[in-house]
Amino acid sequence: MESRFSDAEMNRGYKEASVVRIMRNGRLLASGLVAMVACASVSAQEAGDAAAQANNPLANMTAFNIQNYYIGRQTETGRNANQFWLRYAQPFSIGTSKWLMRASLPVNSLPVEGHHETGMGDLNVFAAYLMDTGNPAVSFGFGPQITAPTATKKSVGSEKWSAGLVNVLFDASSAKFQYGYLLSWQNSFAGSGRREDADLVAFQPFAMYQLGGGTYLRSTPIWTYNLENDGYSVPLGLGIGQVVKHNKTVYNFFIEPQFSVASRGPGQPDWQIYMGLNLQFPN
Repeated sequence: MESRFSDAEMNRGYKEASVVRIMRNGRLLASGLVAMVACASVSAQEAGDAAAQANNPLANMTAFNIQNYYIGRQTETGRNANQFWLRYAQPFSIGTSKWLMRASLPVNSLPVEGHHETGMGDLNVFAAYLMDTGNPAVSFGFGPQITAPTATKKSVGSEKWSAGLVNVLFDASSAKFQYGYLLSWQNSFAGSGRREDADLVAFQPFAMYQLGGGTYLRSTPIWTYNLENDGYSVPLGLGIGQVVKHNKTVYNFFIEPQFSVASRGPGQPDWQIYMGLNLQFPN
């Protein structure tokens, strides 16, 4: 049977059909790109939120931290030392009030009479009452703390019970720059009479600058002053970190070299390397 259409008409029909298919495919492709961009925007927003809150010590999430201070040289002794920390944080409520508990347990390796002794150190626990700041991005808390003489060896612990207060602020209002501090004071009140009493103030400023993609710059030194013997340590640090969110868990890897700019008394760090992995889990 002969076709009722000429070759020119058939070619024109094919071209028109091709144009329709291309336009349809183009619309599908454009829709797909819009959907991909939307998904990418959501993912980027989620990653940005995770990075902004990853270093918040008062974040409303259960946290487990594995951290280490390698002290390359101590004042007066010139020896190296190491502190390996396990930290666990858990939000909880008392009535309508909101709190956060954090427990910290070190494993210390300290120079003693020409050699190093290693053992579990003293357990510290604080509970911070979380105030309503009116801004969900700003966290502010204060409360009591206690340190128990749990050290497995006399040389790696204080052999003293201490108690005091903590105050924490963290401002994540900006997705680019977050800052805050942890201020603590504790005074020894019981324990071995052979060991020196402690009346210790510690101030840890936080500063994080987001570079994008979960990568950030950080500075989190701890400045200490012992009111009992006038010993102090003032380091400065600058490091880098990477935040990764997998499913609902936030992984925060970091390393931060720190150098002393002022110190007094033996056993203070001349320089140290602070590194760790912080994990945050949804409640």
